Amino acid sequence: MKLPNVRNIDLRATLIYWMFAGIFLFFAILLYDDGFLQSNNLLNILRQTATITVMAVGMTFVISAAEIDLSIGGVAGLTSVVCALMLRDYGLIQGILGGLAIGLIVGSLNGLLVSRVGIPSFLVTLGMQGVAIGFAALITNYYPIPILNDTFNTLFGSGKIGWFPGLLVWSFTAVIIGWVTLTKTTFGRRVLATGGNRDAAEFNGINTKNVKFKVMLISSVVASIAGLLYAGRLQTGRYEWGAGDELSAIAAVILGGTSLFGGSGRIIGTFIGALLVGLINNGLILAGLPVSQQQIIRGMIIILAVALARKK
Repeated sequence: MKLPNVRNIDLRATLIYWMFAGIFLFFAILLYDDGFLQSNNLLNILRQTATITVMAVGMTFVISAAEIDLSIGGVAGLTSVVCALMLRDYGLIQGILGGLAIGLIVGSLNGLLVSRVGIPSFLVTLGMQGVAIGFAALITNYYPIPILNDTFNTLFGSGKIGWFPGLLVWSFTAVIIGWVTLTKTTFGRRVLATGGNRDAAEFNGINTKNVKFKVMLISSVVASIAGLLYAGRLQTGRYEWGAGDELSAIAAVILGGTSLFGGSGRIIGTFIGALLVGLINNGLILAGLPVSQQQIIRGMIIILAVALARKK
């Protein structure tokens, strides 16, 4: 029987699983007396990482196509604000549709500027992040908007959908749809081909501009769904919701084995990467570290993620 060649194994693709197991074991031993292994705490980790997981799934498509989206945190915050205002003034359906419309508008603008005008996605989405946050702060005058709609809070927040916590349902649904789309559909193959070698993809008849437009649109719409989850879980709309989440999403994607330079994407790895980010956040809080030290460690995770993504 022929043994597998160890040198042919993609170590970066499996590293995330070893890291997750090692860090989980470390916190399980260190924080055993602090209740780290209690079912409520483990379930809380899954709930807290739901928004990052959803965002990271959309980010996987963008990075697989060799682009980047830094606007998703601002989109989530603006979505929560618009949704809260429309829930208050019009009702449930209008509030949900209004929130999703933010993702459609921002995603379309990002996609047009990147794919048609040719502005680098880094610059476009960095600017759009500021626009989204500023507009959300402007229309609320920096005040949170309470959400009193019980149906919305149950559907997008701490309630249950069937027998399962709603946030987990949204998280797992995003992962399943993302995995099927990226690995089992023609569009997914076109995304990977565009990110791997744009010239070769165009030579084979792929409209790479259209692909790039669509991945930017997907990322913003998915970010708006995350904004709805923020609004439902925290029962308020606030411009600050989602701030900094773009960095956590990028870290989850890169740690999960997706190349920062495009051409490969791993949705399941992204999911584990998001859980790892949430696991570390939870462990640091239970360990009683001050916020400053938590930020230092999170920053080191981002650096590690980029280092793992370097070309061989």
